[in-house]
Amino acid sequence: MRVIFCASPLSIRQPDELYQNEVDAVQNLGVETSLLDFEALTQEANVQRAVRMISPGETQPELAIYRGWMLTPAQYELLYEALLAKGLKLINDPVQYRHCHFLPGWFNLLKEHTSKSVWFPIEELGDSLSGPILKKLLADLAIFEGSPAIVKDYVKSEKHRWHEACFIPDSRDSSVVFRVSSKFLELRGHNLQGGLVFRQFEEFKPLTTHSQSGMPLIEEYRLFVMDGQIVHWIPYWEEGEYKGQPPLAEFAEIAPIPRSRFFSMDIAQTKDGRWLVVELGDGQVTGLPDNANATEFYKAILHRNSK
Repeated sequence: MRVIFCASPLSIRQPDELYQNEVDAVQNLGVETSLLDFEALTQEANVQRAVRMISPGETQPELAIYRGWMLTPAQYELLYEALLAKGLKLINDPVQYRHCHFLPGWFNLLKEHTSKSVWFPIEELGDSLSGPILKKLLADLAIFEGSPAIVKDYVKSEKHRWHEACFIPDSRDSSVVFRVSSKFLELRGHNLQGGLVFRQFEEFKPLTTHSQSGMPLIEEYRLFVMDGQIVHWIPYWEEGEYKGQPPLAEFAEIAPIPRSRFFSMDIAQTKDGRWLVVELGDGQVTGLPDNANATEFYKAILHRNSK
């Protein structure tokens, strides 16, 4: 098995410093690593240059896991095909990557276990949210019955700009929907992925308030799933005091449903005691919280892959 990390933008022969801890953990476990030129792939669209430092697989094909910055589905497909030509097969194919990376891909499979959501592809948004576009947004947001909502794109939110570009206190208030959504679009700019997503705001069990952004933090956990089995879990936030642990047996029943070999599942408990899926993500581009033990994370992956 090979683990492929992003190279430092300052030195192609060194890993990105934010992944150094993971690189050390993998190498100490005796697993081979390679470095990807992320900038060549994402800024130059030169996939051959991006993979030039990656040696061919020893088996045909050799299993590979990418651990790096997020890629668009199109960029991931380029990387997948270039690595396959080198005898390396990423654990998720392009369809599987997109399935968990974009919320509309997995939502209908887990809608009984997550918050109500509606989404609007980029091509439906036009140049402005005013006029008929805003009217359509408000009509679709009626499923929330005026309850609070959050806005994000298919992948990310601007949660650290909570009050100005994420949280909508009243989903029927056209002025607030317009203001918050417009600010979100402004901040995401060309980085907007897929389109707009509106999710019903849930009253989750509180943890603390973020020390910098003032965003309310919830007692959230990140699970990693490989081949339908939960292999590792971590408290999501570094701030606040976690007093329990997630109901792994409950989510073990859900884990085989998404159509992906390796993905993350963020979960949290509501104030009335229900546990919900907050988000899914492709396991290759989901970050480890700062308080995570990288060695234990990779031990879990290796153990599962050896079965």
